[in-house]
Amino acid sequence: MLKRITDAIPNTITCLNLISGCVAIFMAFHLHETIGGLTGGTWAIIAIAMAALFDFLDGAAARLFKAVSAIGKDLDSLSDLVSFGVAPAMLMLNTMTANGSSLWAAAPCLLIPAFGAIRLAIFNNDTQQSTTFRGLPIPANAIFWIGMYGWIGRYFYPGAGVIWVLIALLCWAMVGKFKMFSLKFKNLDFYENFCRYVIIVAAIIFVAMYGLAGLAWTILLYFLLSYLRQNRI
Repeated sequence: MLKRITDAIPNTITCLNLISGCVAIFMAFHLHETIGGLTGGTWAIIAIAMAALFDFLDGAAARLFKAVSAIGKDLDSLSDLVSFGVAPAMLMLNTMTANGSSLWAAAPCLLIPAFGAIRLAIFNNDTQQSTTFRGLPIPANAIFWIGMYGWIGRYFYPGAGVIWVLIALLCWAMVGKFKMFSLKFKNLDFYENFCRYVIIVAAIIFVAMYGLAGLAWTILLYFLLSYLRQNRI
């Protein structure tokens, strides 16, 4: 009985990731409404952040309880598609329409979950992607779009054309062949996790300086560090 309970814990956490993504999608359609003292946009970001936390915890729980399974891997990818593909896409779609773009102009946001699904399908069938990834991980994609949402709220809306270019670049990045290191910690060793610690410190500094917009800069740094690490510069 205890084994059955512990085996269910990782998938339960993964489902919490999925539920958080659904909450984020709902809140994205109530972007500027005040709900519980916070705007829908803020709640959407909190829900995506909670999804990211659950995404980290489910893998840790699976390793802790030795409950790694093919079903858990597929469930994790399905949850990630909702939380880090559909949710940020709906956040950006509603942000664009709220800033004067037509629904047709915002429609390219739907490419984000489409390419996210391709990225996850490739990941699930590539045994070489464990400590390193090929292409941008879909959670990092979500972090970038949260940063863009923060940029628009803090500075200005750059227009649909700029967002289209960013969508094209991020979609290409998710299905690209270039290597990027995993952001997940397997231990706390400083030298093994040096780049991960740099990302964390940089994210704190960027957010302190630029607010949520700093998260977009963090992902750009992630690209740079992955390139430098791959080429040993």
